[in-house]
Amino acid sequence: MPHIKYEEKTFRATTLALVKTVNQIVEEYRVQGYDLTLRQVYYQCVSRDIIPNNEKSYDKLGRIVGDARMAGLIDWKAIVDRTRALRGNTHWRAPAEIMSAAAKSFAVDKWSKEYGQDFRPEVWVEKDALVGVVGRVCEELDVNYFSCRGYTSLSEMWTASQRLLKYRGQGQTPFVIHLGDHDPSGMDMSRDITDRLEVFTRRSLEFERLALNTEQVQQYNPPPNPAKLSDSRATGYIARFGYESWELDALNPQVIADLIRRAVVSCRHDEAWEQAVKYEKGHIKELTAAAKHWQTHVVPAIRGLK
Repeated sequence: MPHIKYEEKTFRATTLALVKTVNQIVEEYRVQGYDLTLRQVYYQCVSRDIIPNNEKSYDKLGRIVGDARMAGLIDWKAIVDRTRALRGNTHWRAPAEIMSAAAKSFAVDKWSKEYGQDFRPEVWVEKDALVGVVGRVCEELDVNYFSCRGYTSLSEMWTASQRLLKYRGQGQTPFVIHLGDHDPSGMDMSRDITDRLEVFTRRSLEFERLALNTEQVQQYNPPPNPAKLSDSRATGYIARFGYESWELDALNPQVIADLIRRAVVSCRHDEAWEQAVKYEKGHIKELTAAAKHWQTHVVPAIRGLK
């Protein structure tokens, strides 16, 4: 893992102890297959009573982590920014390579009515920072997911409604699973999703606000934040929940993944699913064989057709 030093820096003993803790947290989750954002590392430190829970503390941790990375004390791949990424075309050296890649990525639509599924779940998450956590489990379950980035735009909401109507037209029940912060706007976003989708689809929606809910706050005890009094929805929120709020990021990533897995599997027809998986594996085997024997069998066969 790349611990690369770019600058010489001197740290206090207390700062070095905090850097050591950050590395331990990062490694703990790396072993589980997760990478973390700075915000997630911060909440792990708060939940372990290592640093206080306030914006000043978050900013200080960010500066320390930045300095430690520049000094080669923290792996450059350990903490990620999920909101910015390079995009571009994929390239190949030979046709056999793309055939091999196709074999690895080939998948049938196991959630389709064709494969015996009556429900069509989708997972919506409030913020980009958690797409890495949500995406990992959703890809495992072959479920579509996306980041709402706060309140979902009118364009995306309309597009989603047309997608849900298409599922209904195919004889399936669409099921939207939403995850957001437990704060004035985060709670209201679930209401906004259901209201606007019902306007566009002209029918009620199968919907579950999966997290973050009050019972999960009580069960997992994530560190609280003051509810934003400047939020126009603060009065109604405070009347129901009090003056504290909680961010979804503060939950252990494995907890979030397990919540999604239970919700998705609860609406899945497992026997039909296994049949679809078996069918999919057969095609993967065929594509793998084609890639392996591309030059010796496939290319001569194609040339023989000319």
